[in-house]
Parts: sequence; C-alpha cells; structure tokens
Amino acid sequence: MKRLLLLALALSLTPPAFSQTPSPLLESAAKRVGTSSSSPAVSTPSSTALHSPAQDIFDEVNELIQDQYGGLSTVDRSALTRDYQARLTAVCATDPASCAAEKAFPVVSAEVTALGDDHTFFQDPSDYQDFITSATGGNRLQFGVRLATLDGESRLVLDVIPGSASEEAGLKRGDVLRTIDGQPYSYAALKTAKEAGKPIALGLERLGTPVTVTLASRESSSRDLPRLSFLNAPDGQPGKVALLRIPTFLSGGSVAQTVHDEVRSAQAQNASGMIVDLRGNTGGDLSECDGAASAFVPMFTRLSKMAQGSSRTVVRGGARLDDGRIRSSVQSPALWTGPLTVMVDGGSASCSEFFAYELQYAKRATIIGEATAGVGNTATRVFPLDSGAALQLTILNYAKPDGTPYPVRIKPDVSATTDLNALSKGNDTLLTAAALTLKTAPVLGNGDAQRSVN
Repeated sequence: MKRLLLLALALSLTPPAFSQTPSPLLESAAKRVGTSSSSPAVSTPSSTALHSPAQDIFDEVNELIQDQYGGLSTVDRSALTRDYQARLTAVCATDPASCAAEKAFPVVSAEVTALGDDHTFFQDPSDYQDFITSATGGNRLQFGVRLATLDGESRLVLDVIPGSASEEAGLKRGDVLRTIDGQPYSYAALKTAKEAGKPIALGLERLGTPVTVTLASRESSSRDLPRLSFLNAPDGQPGKVALLRIPTFLSGGSVAQTVHDEVRSAQAQNASGMIVDLRGNTGGDLSECDGAASAFVPMFTRLSKMAQGSSRTVVRGGARLDDGRIRSSVQSPALWTGPLTVMVDGGSASCSEFFAYELQYAKRATIIGEATAGVGNTATRVFPLDSGAALQLTILNYAKPDGTPYPVRIKPDVSATTDLNALSKGNDTLLTAAALTLKTAPVLGNGDAQRSVN
C-alpha cells in the first residue's frame, strides 16, 4: 500500500511521526457529483477496448479525472488517459474480456501518481476501508498508540488514544519501547502482535526507569478527539497555560464542537494563554477544521475554485456558510481572545495547514515549529469505485478574496523542533519554546471580538 491515510489509525500503530501521509482534506464523501459541462473532451477509453472488470475501474477513474479534477496539475489529462490505456491493454492482453479489477490497480495507481498532484491518489479496497473507519470513528483491532522513530525504530510514544488498550496499560507520551516478551523490540514485531491479539509483555523505558506492562490489542474506537491539559506559566509567571492537543480533524465528527467546548473550559479555569498542538495532525474534514479555527479567529473568508466554477465560503462564530448557505455549525460557540501559539511540524498536513494558515493570515497566533508537509492549498473528495476501491481526487483549490492563493505549506513565525531524544527524557523542547512565545503572542481586542458577532 503506497499511501495509508493515517497509519496510526489504520493499524492503530504509527510509522515515524514526521513522515505520515496526509489525510484527505475532505469536502464530502459523495459517490459522484454531476459531470461538468466544461470538462475537456476526451474519448471514453472503453469505447475502443473490450469491457472487463479492469477496464471498468480504469474508465471510472478516468471519467473522474477528466470531469471532476480541480487541482493545480498542468499535466495533459487526455494524453495521460491514452498512455495508461495502452498500459492496461498490455497488462490484460492474455485475457482482455475478463481481466480482473485487481490487475488495473497498479496501472491506475501509477496513472494517478503521474498526474503530479500529491493530494490525489488511488486507494485499493483495503486502504479505502481503513479510511472509512478513520473518517467515521469506527472500531478496529488496535493497541491505540502513535509512535515516532528513535534509534532506527518506531518506538517513542507520541500519543495514546483515549479508551484504548495502551491507555489502560498506562502508556505515556515519551515512553520508549525496548522489548516485546523479553526480545528486542521492533516495529514489525509490534504489528505482528497486534494482528495476533494475544497479551504481550511490553518492556519500556520511562524517564530512564525500566517499566513492564502487559497489554493486548483489541477492537476499540478510533475516535481521537481534541483534549485539554494545563502547564505552569513559564519563567515563574503566575497562572497556568492551556494546551489544546488536536490529533486529527477526522474522528467521525465532533472535532470542532470539542474545540469550542475545551476553549470554554480553558476560559472558565482562567488560563493565561493557550497553545494549540497540531504536530503530526495529518488533516481531515474541512468543515471540522473551519469550525475549530473559528474558536480563535472572529471571521475568515476564502474562494473555492473547481471545475464547475467558484464558490465563496465565510466562517464566523462557529458556522460555515458556502455561498450564503449554512454548511456546518457548532453549538454555543466560544472565542479565545487571549495570547495564542500554534505548534506545527513536518507531519502537520492538509487541514491542519489550513487551520494554521487562517490564524497566521489573520495575525491571530504565533506559529512555531517546522515547515509543514506542503499540501495546504487544495481540497479532495473520496469517490468510491464499483470494485470496492476508491479515488481520492483534488476537486478544488483555494484563494483569498483578493486572489492570493493559499500557500502550499506553512512557514512558522518561529523556527523550532521537537528533540525526540529530549522527549524520551521528559523534555518537550518545542512545547517549552512555545510557552515562551506567549509573552508576545497576539491577542484579540474588544473591537476584534465584537466583529465576530456583527
């Protein structure tokens, strides 16, 4: 599988945290939208080829590429279709009338890659089912832990999913996995143990002290909603700082609502500043992202450019309006007006880049960390295919009302990194640096906040 949408959710483990594949920035998960009358004319591939399951899936994919693609690729799509039709014909040459759909998968995957759009890719049936589970917050066999690479293996705990076997076993951020049933740890062995579903003795190191826990993978929810914690204000200052971790904008909805609820909780507890943690957040549903961002920015507007034309989106007070119609909203919206810093890294992608950009563009927050993944200027739709596979296709790109395009990636205002060795010893270097920036981080004045309800 070339691209897993979020291995932490698909396997309930994770590869190196800073090389995760972005989750789609979803506008919907509809099967198909109407054919555009302005799409380029191209001969239907199957008009000159025998029908077969392989040909059918090739035709489905290419119809979508021709009619619905709204990204920034300049590749000649008609020529691309002709080129890969020839490749499919060669693959199916021995049995053209009944060539299996699976034979088209590598051909279609290669064609979509050749389109040159990092947001667009083919999902085989297994990938697509993983995506559905992630997007809906469904259950799956999992340990419920996300890991980063340390000493050549994915062994450093970054996140523990609430309600998972890992949480019940007491795993914590910063733990370093060392052994499995007394044998040297490897990520491959952890995946094997996950599939087996039997109890294992997991040896780990916590702040230099050996610890052994027993756990077994089990079916549990993949929902991983935002969560709030607090840390002491830096440099001996009074009060406490709110830390809002947003691990994903998927999780089957409720992300935006949870952000507003947690902001209100931070305000009720008199937090002196807030840090939003988007590290490793590979994206999700744009409506959730917009709703979440509106807890910090009174209002923002953008233009969506697609094959069928353009539309205007306004997000204000927890509600998103597309061409004047309410698309989504939260109940009892909150607005954080105090100092605000947002942490990002190379694993922050897609929708989390949109979130960071809206706050940066509005001069509402200090963005600290590393340059983001670089898929922050378009949105995709996942189109299910008759074979059980799916096509994630870029359907539009974005600009501000003055025509300024959204950036491909977010460049932080303050450059800093998460030192993984230090994290294994209990020191989150980026979080420490982020807390220091709150002294000069932007705040909303009374007039700014008032405009959010005008």
